[in-house]
Formats: sequence, C-alpha cells, structure tokens
Amino acid sequence: MPDTASLPIASQARVKTPKARNYLIQLCKHFAHKLPATFADNKGCIEFDGGVCELDADDENALVLAVSASGSDKLATLEDVVDRHLKRFAFTEELSVAWIRD
Repeated sequence: MPDTASLPIASQARVKTPKARNYLIQLCKHFAHKLPATFADNKGCIEFDGGVCELDADDENALVLAVSASGSDKLATLEDVVDRHLKRFAFTEELSVAWIRD
C-alpha cells in the first residue's frame, strides 16, 4: 500500500450496498488493467496518477471508499472516476455516493 500520509487532501464515501465485496473486487480488477491495484479479503487499493483510492468492505452492507490526492483538482477527478465506475458496475442498484472531505 502506498503512503497516503504524503497526500494532503482526502475524502471518504460510505456506500450502502449488499454487494460491497463484489464491487470492491470488480473495481480493483478493472483498474488493474492499467494501474497498480490490489485486493485481499475485504480491502483494496487502487493507485492513480496523483492519488490513491482505498476500499473497505468489512461491513457486508457498505463499501467504504477513501480517496487521497495531491491537490483539490486531482481529488475531485478521482472522486468522479471512482463514482462513475462504481455506478456503472452497479447498474442494477441505485447507489448513493456522497463524498465527505477531511
């Protein structure tokens, strides 16, 4: 896992879904085709250019997304990318992704 402490801006979203672990795996596998991405058990990490998304599915009814970036523009971009991909994979559900900035 990368050192997210060096990334000054962060946000988090808790997405209610009974398929949290499935989406975590799907997101990590999807991005792993072009970016460093890993997952094990109920945790995952995707390393983007200028930022990181950490995923946690320990709660079987929610997927927690934590994004850290080098600047506010990058953070907004990463929030959007992760949000759009998650919703695309979960097209059978009406997911609500509300980012809360630190």
